[in-house]
Amino acid sequence: MASPSPCPPCCGLIVIGSKVPVPLKGISVDVQVKGFVSDVSATLKYKNEEEKAVEAIFVFPMDEDSAVYSFEATIEGKTIVADLQEKKQARETYDEAISQGQQAFLLEEDESSADVFSCNVGNLPPGQEAEVTLKYVRELPIEADGAVRFVLPAVLNPRYTPEEHPVSVTATRPLVPIGDIPYTLSLSAHFKSAHGIAKIVSNCDISPVEYTDPDKTAAKVSLADGHKFQRDVELLAYYNEPNKPSVTVEAAVVSSGAATEPKPSDSLMTESIAMLNFYPSFPIEQEQTSCGEFIFVVDRSGSMECEMYYEPNAPQRIDCAKETLVLLLKSLPLGCYFNIFGFGSDFESFFTESKEYTQQSMEEAITKVNEMKADLGGTEILEPLKKIYDTAGIPDHPRQLFLFTDGEVGNTKQVIDEVARNAHNHRCFTFGIGEGASTSLIKGMARAGSGICEFISGKDRMQTKVLRALKCSLQPTVKNVSLTWSLPPGMEAIVLSKVPTAIFQGQRSIVYAQLKGKVETEAEGEVCLQYNFKQDPIKNSIRFPLKVEKVERPTIHRLAAKTLISDLESGKDSESEEVKKRILETSLQSGVISSLTAFVAVNKDTKTVVEGPPLRRDIPAPGT
Repeated sequence: MASPSPCPPCCGLIVIGSKVPVPLKGISVDVQVKGFVSDVSATLKYKNEEEKAVEAIFVFPMDEDSAVYSFEATIEGKTIVADLQEKKQARETYDEAISQGQQAFLLEEDESSADVFSCNVGNLPPGQEAEVTLKYVRELPIEADGAVRFVLPAVLNPRYTPEEHPVSVTATRPLVPIGDIPYTLSLSAHFKSAHGIAKIVSNCDISPVEYTDPDKTAAKVSLADGHKFQRDVELLAYYNEPNKPSVTVEAAVVSSGAATEPKPSDSLMTESIAMLNFYPSFPIEQEQTSCGEFIFVVDRSGSMECEMYYEPNAPQRIDCAKETLVLLLKSLPLGCYFNIFGFGSDFESFFTESKEYTQQSMEEAITKVNEMKADLGGTEILEPLKKIYDTAGIPDHPRQLFLFTDGEVGNTKQVIDEVARNAHNHRCFTFGIGEGASTSLIKGMARAGSGICEFISGKDRMQTKVLRALKCSLQPTVKNVSLTWSLPPGMEAIVLSKVPTAIFQGQRSIVYAQLKGKVETEAEGEVCLQYNFKQDPIKNSIRFPLKVEKVERPTIHRLAAKTLISDLESGKDSESEEVKKRILETSLQSGVISSLTAFVAVNKDTKTVVEGPPLRRDIPAPGT
């Protein structure tokens, strides 16, 4: 946040009155979950109730793993499918259309963070209605208690930006009180699992679960009316069968010639792609260690004084962070070392150097934790990280860094890069505290630091999440990770995603690979994830049929493209022209948006040409 003020309206945002009509009237979302992958279609409905043409700008959150693959607009009775273009070109296309009085539509990822998007609806004439629909797919995480977690982000908190960085788009949106949000949200979700669905629960009011198959392999739920965007919509599906290693092979995409589909010559889409789901397993009795240096870094910026979610009597984020930290402190092994940092505009530590963990030092630390307040100003994570990384570690005690934050920062990439530069001498585990925590920051830091991340939005399941993270941090680092393939003659596998480096007992690791060559009927392949655990060689193998699945929607291809794009964007050479070219090519070939591309649609056959510039209308967000 931009200041130590407790809640968003006090932080320099515009709070608008109710006299200005808001063009956005409603959002309807259809969710299709198959196993551990979701395919989402979100439709935004607009109507201009003013006397002049408007340009409506809606800034909204999106999980950073989402592969946005389609954007289309419906206006004047016809549907216009958007083109995916290089971002500068897309903006020029949009601006030119607006200047010529045509209706135009633009969807793009924010410059500062991959989990913020903006949608522009330009030159909407008086009385005119329009709909825009965006579609995306994403992998769904598995919770510590085995649930498959789908989240529709509805909360986007303003993000504090250090002085030397451009102000985040999230910090300039208008706010209205939660009860006065002028647009509605409806959501229906369909789940499918071959092994049966035991139950579906939510943090929001939902309809009773309705099974659509007698064997309970398919079920649907819907969001109750009246959701006010005060909470992210979380759906937890519990499947009957425990998670098992698997390989799914998706057939090459054959283009039908539609404008948004990849061309047949595009290599990424014209070969089969395999999605590998590993659940690494190694001897449990060897699994954990009692040594380590545990450094806990707690966000004490002003925004941590806000509630976890916008409901009466909701706990403050700082209290949740303290409770999480106390639970971890009480669970550390005797003989390890630890220290605790608090940060905001400045930072401070409990001890001048890491202290040995004893009953006495634990009790001393817990007393100090309980006294912590969210009173240190803005969210400046970089400086405490640099201080920690510049301090020498303790021999024979591998460093484990735990971060607790609401993720409201505007310099996400710089923070993640700092973690990556020091990944050789520590592991990073992150906790996103409260609704709207930045998925780009929380996931990106954990990924760069070969750790895991957890999101805590209430007390539910907090203990299982905390203990899972601690269990992973106590596990010795797995080394020399590699993949080996056994395929029929004439076939080869090209790995598209990074081979996982953060391997933990029972935690899913996903790898995407392109399979080239002709597949014979009934042919099989085998892939083996190999690594060393405490000097012991471990092999986790999966044998799988090479028979490909021909599907209407190339979900796995899109997920693979998104993973490849994300790996390139987060790599150390991401600013090089060669890498930028590859990001652009992968994005345009696959039809999946990236930081360098945007979707644009123009109604060139409009019946109503707008004269003069439209009135800008920023869609308001919920405040308190």
